[in-house]
Amino acid sequence: MANINLLPWRQALRKEKQNEFYGVIALVALCAAAIIYLVNDYYQSSIQSQNRRNAYITNETRVLEEKISEIRELKDKRKQLIERMELIQALQGNRPIIVRVFDEVARSIPEDLYFDSLSIKGTAVTIKGVAKSNNRVAALMRNFDQSEWFADPALIRVQAKSEGVNEFEVTMKRVQPKAEEE
Repeated sequence: MANINLLPWRQALRKEKQNEFYGVIALVALCAAAIIYLVNDYYQSSIQSQNRRNAYITNETRVLEEKISEIRELKDKRKQLIERMELIQALQGNRPIIVRVFDEVARSIPEDLYFDSLSIKGTAVTIKGVAKSNNRVAALMRNFDQSEWFADPALIRVQAKSEGVNEFEVTMKRVQPKAEEE
């Protein structure tokens, strides 16, 4: 005899397939939610990591900017110190020159000739004085012309004040003597 099943097997199969379908949908939804959560977590951690790197770079930039400004200040101080050192060296180098100039002036003075004033401005030298005769002034001019330390002596004026007394004024340029090896 044939076995006949009168139970609603189609409905049960449909119900079972429907439950299976909902289970698969729930599983896919759960997997999709997990994937979305993991992707979101990955991107959030990447963003936080990048923000930490950006903060680190910003802090290091500030530190470097402070160091750069400190270096600039040190360079300015160094430049000022170098300028001072050069000025001091120039003054130290020129110190013996004025001694040599005065020595040369003292050697160039003939007898019976006296200076009232001697002024040096830069390389210009002006001498005012009194001589007993014009010959003494001429001898002074020759001595300055022969000197290595003076160039272009020029007599500005000679004025007779009284008998045997002549006032004079002489200007010239102070020069560096040429070295012997040149």
